[in-house]
Amino acid sequence: MGEIVGSAVVAHVPPLVLPEEVRLELNSGTDFSIVEGLHRMRRECIDPLQPDTIVVLDTHWFTTFEWVVSAHERRAGKFTSEELPRGNPQMPYDMPGDPELAHLIAEVAAERSDTWFHASDDPYLPVRYATVYLTPFLQRDEKWISFSTCQTAEFNDMVIAGEVLGEAIRRSNRRVVLVASGALSHKFWPLSQLRQHEGADPADVFSPEHRAADERVIKWMEAGDHAAILADYPDFKQYAPEGRFAHYVIMATANGGAAWKSQGVPYSDYENAAGTGQIHMWFPAGA
Repeated sequence: MGEIVGSAVVAHVPPLVLPEEVRLELNSGTDFSIVEGLHRMRRECIDPLQPDTIVVLDTHWFTTFEWVVSAHERRAGKFTSEELPRGNPQMPYDMPGDPELAHLIAEVAAERSDTWFHASDDPYLPVRYATVYLTPFLQRDEKWISFSTCQTAEFNDMVIAGEVLGEAIRRSNRRVVLVASGALSHKFWPLSQLRQHEGADPADVFSPEHRAADERVIKWMEAGDHAAILADYPDFKQYAPEGRFAHYVIMATANGGAAWKSQGVPYSDYENAAGTGQIHMWFPAGA
C-alpha cells in the first residue's frame, strides 16, 4: 500500500535560479530566503524519507479539458522560460518519470463520472518552470511526475482531483512526496512599477489586503487548520492565488481534506516576488 510521506507548498519564482550576484542586487545585498530554504527542505525533510516519487502540482502547466499527468519514462533536455527567457536560458534538466503511477492516477479517475484525467507520455509535451526550477534543489534519485492545473476547474473539481490522487497513491506501492508548486496571492505590479518591487520585503506585496490574506492562510497552515483554509477558499480566491490555489487544494484533499491536521513548518520567510506572496511550507505526514 502506498502513502504520502510528506507534502509541501513551495515557491518556484525565477530568482531561485538567477546568479547569486543578481539576486543580491535585486534584494538590497541580502539573498532571498527561498533559495537556501529549498536546500534545507531537501536535506532535513525529504532526504530522510527516501521517497520513490515526487509529484509536482504545477501551477504553470494549464490544461483545459482535463487534468493531465506526465507519464514519461524520462524527461530531459534544456529549458528556457517563455515568460522570462533571460532568467536562466537553456537550463538543463533530466527527470526520471513514473509512468506506472501516472497511469494509475488516470485509471482511478476513469472509475468516476465526475472528473477527467489524461496520462501523457508525448515526447513533445512541454515542461514548465514550476517543475523545472525546483530540480536543482529538490531532485535526487526519485521519480518525478508533473500534475497540471486545469484552468476550467472549479473548487469542487480540485477536491475531486485530490481525492483521485490520494486514492491512486494508496493503491500503489509508492512512497510519495507531494510538492504544491505555487504562490499564495499572485497579483503582479504593473510593468511601469514592477522594477520598484523586485525585492523580497513583504512590504512590496501588491497590497496590504493581499498580504493580510496571505498571512491569515500562513497562520492556519502553521496551526494545521486545513479545514479553515478550505472553508475560506471563496474569500481567498479574490486575492488571485496562483493557479486559483488548485495546488494547495489538491494537496490538502489528497491528505484528507478538512480532516488533515498536519502543522506546517516554514522553510523560508514570507517574501514578495513582483507583488506576489511566496513561502516554503513543509507538512509532515501522519497528522
